[in-house]
Amino acid sequence: MRSFLPALAVLMVSSFEMTAQTARDIVDLALPTDNDALFREDGGPDFYQYINRDYRGEKSTPWEGGRYGFVRDPLETSAGIVYTRFHEGIDIKPLRRDANGEPLDEVRAIATGKVVHVNLAAGHSNYGRYVVIEHNWDGSNYYSLYGHLSTIAVKPGQRVQKSEPIAVMGYTGVGIDRERAHVHLELNLMLSHRFEAWYDMYHRNDPNYNGLYNGINLTGLNIARLYLALRKNPSLTIPEFLGQEETFYKVAVPKSGHFELAKSYPWMLKGGAEGKSWEVSFDRSGLPLKIEPGAKKMKQPTLTYLKKSSVDAYSLTHGEVAGRGAKARLTEGGAILLRLLTYPD
Repeated sequence: MRSFLPALAVLMVSSFEMTAQTARDIVDLALPTDNDALFREDGGPDFYQYINRDYRGEKSTPWEGGRYGFVRDPLETSAGIVYTRFHEGIDIKPLRRDANGEPLDEVRAIATGKVVHVNLAAGHSNYGRYVVIEHNWDGSNYYSLYGHLSTIAVKPGQRVQKSEPIAVMGYTGVGIDRERAHVHLELNLMLSHRFEAWYDMYHRNDPNYNGLYNGINLTGLNIARLYLALRKNPSLTIPEFLGQEETFYKVAVPKSGHFELAKSYPWMLKGGAEGKSWEVSFDRSGLPLKIEPGAKKMKQPTLTYLKKSSVDAYSLTHGEVAGRGAKARLTEGGAILLRLLTYPD
């Protein structure tokens, strides 16, 4: 018995440590406000803030424009109407307003993490006043972003707990009035910690007030679908979730010691590190999904695959890829953005 009890104690401690580690890595998300209509089958109009649309002279206010994805700027094509403008987050409408119509909803952290950025100057971003919180799951960092805030109650470096108040909903930012007040919510991957140098090189005439946490450097996943998926499977991981996304195009980028995407998100790497370049798979929005070794040496980002479509890719990838089939290519803007992955090489 004496030899068995210490062994049992070690086993219990090890089990506790494994359980604690698993608990830390669970993607346990809360909604950022009291509006939980997302979880109702018919809750879309009550959850998402509408947009103002003027299509061919016909004005409308579709709530669908507040969802994640290509939901804005319709374009008539040979394949029917496609939506060409990508919305990287979700717009959650308020539940409470004061007598003047000002939104009163408290905005809270969707998960435990650290505040890494606060923008207090509404004119310094299309997001208006916004907050970015860093979360770590399974060794990788993800970034929740809360935009169009009225007032902010946290500071950079502050540790926050899930559901802790961080701000009050507002309508700061470009093109939003009081009637359309909402919180814009994103959950993002970061493309590069060398973003500021890259930005200064390619966007020198447009000041970057938000450092690494400029929206260009943060690429968002479908957070609404993630909420719903976690409701069905609380143990779902982000790599598993993104593994369900469809690859829309692939780009080979030069082999570089500055290629940090595989270091930041090692779960993306498939097939080992051997190769003369890196081939990165993206969904339609430009969210990276997978990294594989490439067979050919590359001097610059090069398109290697595009999903077949009768519609020019320019309208389907918010201008990062253009053309169809074998004639498809990265646009100048797409190539510049993808240089960020290996900058300064």
